[in-house]
Amino acid sequence: MAAADAGRPLLLHGCHSGVQIEQEAGGLELLLRLICNKETMVTVADLSLCRIQIGAGTAGNDFKSRVANGRQICGDGRHRALAGQRRVMTCVRLFRVQIAAGAALGAAAFGTPAAAADMSLKSPVARAVYSWTGFYVGGHVGYGDGSLGPGTHPLPEQGVVFPPTITGGIGGFQAGYNRQFANRFVLGVEADATFTSPVDLPRRALAPFNASIDYVGTVRGRVGYAFGSWMPYLTGGFAWGRSSVRVNDAAGEVISDPGQYQTGWTVGAGAEFAVGGNWTAKLEYDYIDLSRRTLGLNGFGMPGVTIDPRLHLLKFGLNYQLGDAPWSATPSRSVLPESNDWSVHGQTTLIAQGYPSFRAPYSGTDSLPGAEQVQQTWTTTAFLGVRLWEGGEFYFNPETAQGFGINGTLGIAGFPNGEAQKAGAPLPKVRALRYYFKQTFGFGGEQEDVADGPNQLAGKRDIDRLTVVVGRFAVGDFFDGNSYAKDPRADFLNWAMWASAAYDFPADLPGYTRGAVVELNRKDWAVRAGLFQVPNAPNSDILVYNTGGAVVEFEGRYAIFDEPGKLRVGIFGNRGNTGNYRQALAIEGADPALDINDVMAGIRKDNLKYGFYLNGEQQIAKDIGLFSRLSWNDGQTEILSFTDVDRSVSAGLSVKGSNWGRPNDTVGVGGAVNGLSAAHRDFLAAGGLGLLIGDGALNYSPERIFESYYAYQVNKNLTLTADYQFITNPAYNADRGPVHIFSGRIHGEF
Repeated sequence: MAAADAGRPLLLHGCHSGVQIEQEAGGLELLLRLICNKETMVTVADLSLCRIQIGAGTAGNDFKSRVANGRQICGDGRHRALAGQRRVMTCVRLFRVQIAAGAALGAAAFGTPAAAADMSLKSPVARAVYSWTGFYVGGHVGYGDGSLGPGTHPLPEQGVVFPPTITGGIGGFQAGYNRQFANRFVLGVEADATFTSPVDLPRRALAPFNASIDYVGTVRGRVGYAFGSWMPYLTGGFAWGRSSVRVNDAAGEVISDPGQYQTGWTVGAGAEFAVGGNWTAKLEYDYIDLSRRTLGLNGFGMPGVTIDPRLHLLKFGLNYQLGDAPWSATPSRSVLPESNDWSVHGQTTLIAQGYPSFRAPYSGTDSLPGAEQVQQTWTTTAFLGVRLWEGGEFYFNPETAQGFGINGTLGIAGFPNGEAQKAGAPLPKVRALRYYFKQTFGFGGEQEDVADGPNQLAGKRDIDRLTVVVGRFAVGDFFDGNSYAKDPRADFLNWAMWASAAYDFPADLPGYTRGAVVELNRKDWAVRAGLFQVPNAPNSDILVYNTGGAVVEFEGRYAIFDEPGKLRVGIFGNRGNTGNYRQALAIEGADPALDINDVMAGIRKDNLKYGFYLNGEQQIAKDIGLFSRLSWNDGQTEILSFTDVDRSVSAGLSVKGSNWGRPNDTVGVGGAVNGLSAAHRDFLAAGGLGLLIGDGALNYSPERIFESYYAYQVNKNLTLTADYQFITNPAYNADRGPVHIFSGRIHGEF
């Protein structure tokens, strides 16, 4: 047997003896363990070898004689007493010999293979000894609180299931390096950035100004002690952050948002645990104290406000251990076994989008400006899943989102960026977008493999099954799916291409809701139904229980000339706090001095909106597929959640690049036509505002969209996409446009 590689301890064990090889101070140590429960008279000196240098084949006999002596003691329990002897019931000692690096333990250390055999060593059995040494990267989520100082009127930020605070829920990223020493102490350095949650608007107190903390960063040292695969530690170092003050008008609208940077210090403690593979989990508390600074508000007729941040942050984090040489193809550290009972995936998507100037003889409140414009959005999401019991799973998806759609996601009904949220932000904001339980009841019979993926644990499941989901999610996670047009991070960007645009699915501003889904699946068909919370008003971020939305979808699976296809048929209905177009027009017609948008807000009540959608996909050859959607709603009341569309049809083609030697590239070409009901048109023509559109006047014509893209896969983790969209009659107005929109997308995943 050759010497073990550095950093890869082995234990060779026999009845009473074992050899463990460890790296220490540039060499290898051979440790012989003797265990016996016989009453014996021993001395420490006799059972502990001095550190003897063993060269290749030079000291084998000496070492062998020491081993034999120890085994004799273990064998008969008799040994001549010497000074310092003591009586023990259990003899456990280590023979320790320093071996020159690279020496062999077979013929080298013991002289010959026969000599090694004389030691009664059995076949090698590997035992991983966890090491904390190496680089790592990761992310964290948590909850925070604290103070910004007296008289600052801090903004309350969303705490998800906890009360709103000056930070609310938090999340961010970290990277660092650890070095573990022979005495088990671990020294490290870590840098991190932590972002806060969006404002909890219903709990905001109206004031002339409101202070907030936008994010904090730290560079810290860490001192820990390794207890095998877990490590408690202390941490502390330099901290900085950005605070801002929102200056409000009399109605509470923000008119300015000046900010400043502040520095300080941080101290904290935590514990980190190896959980499997290269992953570790940590729980950490940090106290952050930033310097006091005064932000002048003289330009707004107010004295300056002094901001003195004192923050308490509790973080749960995951780190991916890269080892001591992450750039090397050879692993440099031992890892724990992987598990199929939990999974970690992540994605990040950056989209830059813009358009040149276009014809715009007039503009309204929500019009797309005629002047050229460029905007960007950036999201980063973690997909965490754990198997709770047989068939039971829990998923959690925190996300940071930053940036704006063009014109603040206003001006086009078929909006051109599926990553653009209605609640954009100049700095990253953290939301817990998904958290739900999923229970699958199998009916037996034929099974299918389930690949590991985002919000999907690897394993097998019955094809015939009943699945129940309860929690927070996007309606599109389970309904209106399509293999060729569904994900704006991977395929088409336009809202009217990846969704049935006339389905006003319940959602808050980022596009998520809370509710329950039940699905019955068979081999050739499935039926699923859902009940969801809806916003308390159009374009609201507040979900309520007193009204709700429902959808039922049937999915049929078939093959035409052995080419697979699917057809989905859905019917939906939402009850929400909305106004009726005809009623608002009648009131405004009777008194033209009234503003029709004020009228609409005043007549909102519990109204029903209903409709249907058809969704088809068909493979026509290997790596080539067609898709199409048709959707309709009654168009009598305001849109509540999605976008200003009452009728929509879309279709397109998706082709993989196998025919030109790029099998993982994708080309997509498609188009959509969106329309409005007569009542909805008249409301907009009278100066009404929708969720995304409102030109103040309307020369109605259907909104027409053409989109094409090429997605170039650099490697399995990175894809670059170029996208072009041509939109005629933006916001259904023939007096404006057309618009040419160009986009670039960078998408990474692991």
